[in-house]
Amino acid sequence: MNWSDILTTTSALMQGMGVVLILFFAVLVMSIPLGFLLTLCTRSRFAPLRWIVNAYIYVIRGTPLMLQLFFIYFGLPTLGEPFVTIFFDAMTCALTGFALNYAAYFAEIFRGGLLAIDKGQYEACQVLGLNKWQTTTRVILPQMIRVTLPSITNESITLIKDTALVFSISIPEILHYAKVAVSRTGSVYPYAIAFVVYLVLNTILQFVFKQLEKKTAY
Repeated sequence: MNWSDILTTTSALMQGMGVVLILFFAVLVMSIPLGFLLTLCTRSRFAPLRWIVNAYIYVIRGTPLMLQLFFIYFGLPTLGEPFVTIFFDAMTCALTGFALNYAAYFAEIFRGGLLAIDKGQYEACQVLGLNKWQTTTRVILPQMIRVTLPSITNESITLIKDTALVFSISIPEILHYAKVAVSRTGSVYPYAIAFVVYLVLNTILQFVFKQLEKKTAY
């Protein structure tokens, strides 16, 4: 494999990296708020809501993400309208599947973060006369974020790697372009380049989250 092939392959993989980054940021924006909402639902006094949300988290965490993508991409359109229209596009299916999947994991992370906060914090807020909204936004959330940030970092790193699964529903990303390059050149070097690209992305991600952990440590 000569330098021309390496440059061509790297350029193609950069296109795939664009898809990975779009998926990554879009899924985080959707799944983190949804995960926190699910956490609040699991703490609801309305028992049926708790049962439904806990069942959802159980099912999502107990089945493979790729299977969930297949179900959304191949299964839902067979049910007819409006699923045919909504899930016609592969990227829409991928964003939906990833967001629903990661929301379940973030829900458990946030639940653990809330459990880690001492009950005395809530009592102190009552003594100070803070209402529920003020207690949540000014006291509980900042502490929960600090506690859960390492786990959020791990899930974010996993998300970068899991984006390779969209290759299974015909979305060209890094792994797709690497495989095409391997078929074209007959060399395994494109896989090595893909390896480096994923490693660089996750290295940058870890650095960013480390800085966030330092800022929230105090």
